[in-house]
This record gives sequence, C-alpha cells and structure tokens, in this order.
Amino acid sequence: MVIRIDNIENIGEAAKTFIQAIGENKIFAFYGKMGSGKTTFIKAICEQLGVEDVITSPTFAIVNEYNYNDNSISNTIYHFDFYRIRRIEEVYDMGFEDYFYSGALCFIEWPELIEDLLPIDAVKVKINAIDDNTREVTIEE
Repeated sequence: MVIRIDNIENIGEAAKTFIQAIGENKIFAFYGKMGSGKTTFIKAICEQLGVEDVITSPTFAIVNEYNYNDNSISNTIYHFDFYRIRRIEEVYDMGFEDYFYSGALCFIEWPELIEDLLPIDAVKVKINAIDDNTREVTIEE
C-alpha cells in the first residue's frame, strides 16, 4: 500500500489512512533517509490516535512512551530511534524484548541498525521524499 502526502497540511489524513491499514499489526519499522519525515509522520499517527503528550524524536532517550485511550482502554505506544546505537549490546541492555513483545504499538526509526532483532512480523514502512513537500509512504508486509 502506498500513501501519498502532497504537503504537510494533509499529513493528518495520511496518518488516518495508515491507522486504518495497520490491522492487528503492532511493530512498525520506519525506513527512510535523514529528513525524509519519519518522526513527523509518527507524530501525526500518534496525534490521530489521541496522544496528548508532547511527541518528539527519542534520539537521545532511544525510546519515548506515549499513552492514548481507545474506547476507554488505555493503550501504549513505544517510539524508538536507534540512530545513535553504536553496539547491538546497547539494545539488549535497554531490554528491547520487553517493549517489542509487550503487545503495545512500536514505531521504530532507523531499524536498519537492529534488523536482526526485529520480530518476524514487523511491518516495514518506507518513507521516500519525492520533493521538498511530497512524501510517499509504502507499507510492506
């Protein structure tokens, strides 16, 4: 599935389309070059899900946790940024399995750096910058 974002003003609609397409999947690995819009799109998804927290890139923290309510049920989202990981041991030390296998939504930026640790059912999401304003989001299963 390909979702086209023609400008930042329609990113909310693109996020809604993404949410409708995710089904029962929980782990999403976001691929894209620096500046392609991974964090911006994840932020839009979180906002559409009803996250009220400030949503930022977890570049230094490695993981941010957000909560949202769905039909009065509290849900958790884990947002990862593995850009600064230098050794795979760092990922083991943070207890990645507790997050990935928690049943919570997991949005992972820079998954290339931990690809061998991703669950087999992780959904690849590729974000491609067409030009300064346009992005294509490809969801692969």
